[in-house]
This record gives sequence, C-alpha cells and structure tokens, in this order.
Amino acid sequence: MPAPDRIVRLKTVLSRTGLSRSTIYRKIAEGTFPAQIKISVNGAGWHESEINRWIENPVGWRPRKEVPFSNGD
Repeated sequence: MPAPDRIVRLKTVLSRTGLSRSTIYRKIAEGTFPAQIKISVNGAGWHESEINRWIENPVGWRPRKEVPFSNGD
C-alpha cells in the first residue's frame, strides 16, 4: 500500500523549488505550477507529489487530467 500523499506548506515549497512567493503565484495563474489545495478555513498547501513532479520537469510540467468519478452505476 503506497504512503499517503503529504500536504506541504508554502515555506517548504519555497525552499524545495528555489522560487519566490510571487513567482509561484504567477506560475499558478499561468497554469505552469501546481495549484494550492484548501486544507482549512485559512490554510492551503500543495500535494507533495505534484511539487516533486514539477521539480523533476519544471518546463514540461502540466496539470494532470482529472478522471471523472464513477460509482459503478
């Protein structure tokens, strides 16, 4: 069973990517960096796997296609 995907906060993302805060938010708006996910009323973070995927290929990174949910009906 794979380990659950951790949620990392902005401070971790800044140190792992070497990008500035403004660059991260600009790239999110451009669609060239993973978007944040809401984790509480005032908190947000990123899936660590998406940050790792971006680090592996920053130029070629694109959001994964969402697979529609099917309940088997």
